[in-house]
Amino acid sequence: MPYFLAYFFCFWSIDYFFVLLCRISIWILARILAIDFGEKRTGIAVSDVLQLIANGLTTVDTSQLETFLADYVAREPVECFVVGLPKTLRGEPAAITAKLLTFVEKMRRRFPHIPVELVDERFTSKMAFQAMIDGGLKKKARQNKAMIDQVSATIMLEEYLERRRQ
Repeated sequence: MPYFLAYFFCFWSIDYFFVLLCRISIWILARILAIDFGEKRTGIAVSDVLQLIANGLTTVDTSQLETFLADYVAREPVECFVVGLPKTLRGEPAAITAKLLTFVEKMRRRFPHIPVELVDERFTSKMAFQAMIDGGLKKKARQNKAMIDQVSATIMLEEYLERRRQ
């Protein structure tokens, strides 16, 4: 009889360990989504499931952003939203900041289980444009403002991931 109990508890503990591991891996394998908010367009970038690499995902019309985020969160686990906070060179809020903060409050109400982190987005557009030049994109492709927004979101996410690793 003791042999049977030891056999039973051995399998129970392995099973319990597997369930626990699955729950942890679901939490760990969530992506981080970065948002470069604009009046007309919003650039979206997303991390890989290991949260090591930032990839540009798409550019969405700002009017369709809530719908896009709801659809994305329904398909993919998201650990947090990283939203670029626009500031002037002096560190003061930019003209669009009030609109952005209103949108962030809507996000926090709609997705209460996903934290929203605001990060400084100064110079990301200029860095994105320079990255496009360095990457060898032709002048016509660099004039695509949707691409610049997407690359800006990717740069924001890369910087966020780098800060988290330190």
